[in-house]
Amino acid sequence: MKMSVKGAVVALAVAAFSGAPAAVAAGGPPAGIHDALQLWVVSSPPEYVSGGDARVEVAVPAATPIADVRVMLNGTDVTSAFAPDPEGNHQLEGVVTGLPLGTSTLAATVPGPGRAAPDRVELELTNHALNAEPAMFSGPWQSVFKCTAPNRLANADLFTPPGTEPSCAIPTQVKWMYRTTGNAWATYTPGAPRPADLATTTTMDGQTVDFIVRWERGTINRFVYSIATLSPATQDEAAPDLSAWNGVLLDKFEGGVAIGHYQGNPQPNSMLYLDGLKLGYAIAYSTATVTSTHYNLQLGGETAIMVKDRFVSAYGEPRYTVAVGGSGGAIQQYVYGQNHPGLLDAAIPQYSYPDMVTQTIHVGDCELLERWADSKAIASPLSMWRTWVNRSLIEGLNASASVVSFAAAGVPWTAFMPWMGVPPGPGSTECINGWRGLSPLALNPLFGTAPGVTAQEQVSTEWTHWGDLVNIYGTDHSGYARVPWDNVGVQYGLQALREGKITGAQFLDLNANVGSWKQSSEMVQEGCPFIPATCATELPDVWSARNMNLSPDGGVTPAPRREGDRDAMYAAYRSGLVFRGKIDIPIIDWRHYLEDALDMHNSHQSFASRQRMLNYDGDASNQVIWFTDARPARLSDQTGLALEVMDEWMRNIAAHPELGVGGNKPDEAVDSCFRTIGTLLASGADVWNGILDDKPAGACTQALQIHSTSRIVAGGPIEGSVFKCALQPVGDAVDRALYGSWQPDAAEVARLEQIFPTGVCDYRKRDLGLPPEMHADTP
Repeated sequence: MKMSVKGAVVALAVAAFSGAPAAVAAGGPPAGIHDALQLWVVSSPPEYVSGGDARVEVAVPAATPIADVRVMLNGTDVTSAFAPDPEGNHQLEGVVTGLPLGTSTLAATVPGPGRAAPDRVELELTNHALNAEPAMFSGPWQSVFKCTAPNRLANADLFTPPGTEPSCAIPTQVKWMYRTTGNAWATYTPGAPRPADLATTTTMDGQTVDFIVRWERGTINRFVYSIATLSPATQDEAAPDLSAWNGVLLDKFEGGVAIGHYQGNPQPNSMLYLDGLKLGYAIAYSTATVTSTHYNLQLGGETAIMVKDRFVSAYGEPRYTVAVGGSGGAIQQYVYGQNHPGLLDAAIPQYSYPDMVTQTIHVGDCELLERWADSKAIASPLSMWRTWVNRSLIEGLNASASVVSFAAAGVPWTAFMPWMGVPPGPGSTECINGWRGLSPLALNPLFGTAPGVTAQEQVSTEWTHWGDLVNIYGTDHSGYARVPWDNVGVQYGLQALREGKITGAQFLDLNANVGSWKQSSEMVQEGCPFIPATCATELPDVWSARNMNLSPDGGVTPAPRREGDRDAMYAAYRSGLVFRGKIDIPIIDWRHYLEDALDMHNSHQSFASRQRMLNYDGDASNQVIWFTDARPARLSDQTGLALEVMDEWMRNIAAHPELGVGGNKPDEAVDSCFRTIGTLLASGADVWNGILDDKPAGACTQALQIHSTSRIVAGGPIEGSVFKCALQPVGDAVDRALYGSWQPDAAEVARLEQIFPTGVCDYRKRDLGLPPEMHADTP
């Protein structure tokens, strides 16, 4: 794509993908007249070529005939691989093949005007194997890694034989599918009579064609990949038919929660993404970019680069690359857009969070707070904590008196309520309905598993998010992966105290008893209801309290807090696992409004991403936020509209790169909210006022209430990216009236100092926990 996106800042960012200078955007040299000979890799960064081939463009000086150019690879003439640029620019384009592993030198020469020696330009390429160690940059392969079982593969007959450990390699194969008039997929046989039920589709470009799809699958970086394109004209395995391609590559990312050790189970609905294929998009997919396979976004980003390299080298250069995906698929868009400029040119994150790792900060609070609230409910039938909505005061996330929560171990959640002291019946919190069970999955090294794991592997492997990314986090003195989770100085319920909704006594009791999580080396296996077989012999431990550090005497001795590992915090930032707001591509962030369903995809996360972008460079003009009301159900979906608006946005940028992202927005690329049936409720620059500013609430803010998190209602910022707060003495907090109208007496101050011996959080200092070179005020 020959464009710049967000002015000079974006030109610099996307140029990094192709090795281009700052004045030129991703995808190769700019259209038009060239003054100097230049070489570009358009399929990947030149240091991250994979599979032995690369699509290259050669910009030729305006006064030089294209036929005079010679291209050499490691001293061998490969000019025959190049042809005039298909877009009509004064340049050459071709695919260089047969690259050896490691470094190669590509050179282009033209006769030197008035000189005996020719003009010459060189580019160093580094080629990596598609499916072997060492990886490009993600570190050593995981030692316990299970291949997808044949009976779990979509259309398993395609893959014969199945992959075997450790590479899990599956032979690359191509088959053809077609969409039936009955709205289903069926196998298409090239050369056979046209099926009577073959449907047609009309692409974004207005072509009406037979709905036949070329479907390529294989293994890249140990994960199953897929490339699907319309193929109505010809069905040649060696030469993809691009006659119906709209020129756009669509990366289909997917969500879920997992902790690795598995190749993943490829999903046909994502590989053959109907909403994209019918419009002529090429669809790229990998089980490495599905977070129900793993949450190692360094490994996922690496694989995404390799899959795009495969597509661009074998199929062609896209006009732009857009990503679509929800939840973890949305996280990947923000993180990869930040870490790998040029990989994505546009993003449509759905049900987004800024990243995964900072979600563990407040999610890790959920069961600590639920256990405390339940203890109060057990102690008194008049406890305010028996009223579900009151739990939002300390958890920040939404709560409901009417939502019926999930079933645990096959038993309806209501069955556990009398035991917990809570009257049976409807009611729950997002901590329960959305997040219960995920704290032990992320934190407990004995709890997780993956398909096909043996009993010995279960006990000898660290099953945590941190262990999955041990190449990034490193290990502590006990040999377990370092963990950044920290709650030292966190004053739970501070906002409720300041607003007079809980008393000083309740505030002190909460913070004395809330506790923390044990270190990895101290944790034990979970029990009922997470391991159903244990429910026959033990009471439920829904909070994983066995792995908490709690007060030994009901709070007389305050429960200890947990000190996070500073090296793990630094590693999370340095590796790019934390989204810092450094992203310069057009973004339409869309979600259904699901707060009333207590869904884990809480709405404030879109604004957390926006605030991080504002913190980074003061500019979030490249992000648009759309919500669609889903009460009482999800009756409409604005993804199709987002694709349509995004294409107009990208065409505007291509036509007027000097205007940047903000100056090229179509009229519909504006903050908006939609009714349940899909009609527009409100749109404009002010519709979300009152969330990130102190202005009166905008129309969408009024219609769709935004909730927060436990750390926000403890005084933290909305962006939620503080692993470890700076501390201030309790006396200083009292002196600056941090507690609102509550004026603690001498005994209460002494109690606060006992609960918080090293001080309480001072969120005016926002950068503790970041490496020194990555302070939020230093883009």
